[in-house]
Amino acid sequence: MKTKPLSLSSLVIPAMVLLAAPTQLHAAESHKNLFDLYREGGPVMHLIALCSVAAMALAGFCGTTYRRNRLIPPAVISQLTGLMANRDLENAYRLCLAHPGPVTHALAGSLTKANYERDMFNKTAMENAIADDCFREETKMMAVVNHLNTLAVLAPMIGLLGTVSGMIQSFSALTAGRAEAGDLAKGIGEALVATGGGLLLAIPSMALYFFFRGMVASNMADAHKTLSLLLDHFTGEAPVQQPHAPLTMAPSA
Repeated sequence: MKTKPLSLSSLVIPAMVLLAAPTQLHAAESHKNLFDLYREGGPVMHLIALCSVAAMALAGFCGTTYRRNRLIPPAVISQLTGLMANRDLENAYRLCLAHPGPVTHALAGSLTKANYERDMFNKTAMENAIADDCFREETKMMAVVNHLNTLAVLAPMIGLLGTVSGMIQSFSALTAGRAEAGDLAKGIGEALVATGGGLLLAIPSMALYFFFRGMVASNMADAHKTLSLLLDHFTGEAPVQQPHAPLTMAPSA
């Protein structure tokens, strides 16, 4: 029995179909935008969007409120240094009240413990007051920063909820006898998009949490050191160094 030789058209046409298939698929995928993916992710995407807005708001608040120049204002510290060195407690206290903040609040509380009749002006009690106030202020700051950690932990769980919802939808289609690719792809797409959305929220939230936690700890340590130095100026243990006069060359004979 003779076999017919393969014609050129019988090879070219299937090859053209195979080459055109990925192009058509890419063209179909290129029409999807972020809003289409958002809708494909299902109802849990609304929760992820709300958590994303909350994370951005917390990041903006922490970035503007907990920066070093806000916690330890250089101009105020410079004025307090001169007042504490001169032991002008009344004006130092008024300056602290006029510029509220963690450093000034802690210093104002310590100034109420000053006693000229006791050794070193009751410095031990003043230091204890500063330590307590710094601890309370840092605890309040970390209570806000910890919300970022909460969002980072909740985001994958919300995404997992979307994953379960999508898989239930796919298995429901199989149970109902709808084994078409489109019926299955809808549920699987919802599962994958929801999982990706949860991870896209969790990863930046966790990174921001560690960043701001380190910022708060570092700045509050510097604030405590600054307050201790102000007390040393007050007791005279660390006198304020005056700027040196410029050296002049003696006229040559």
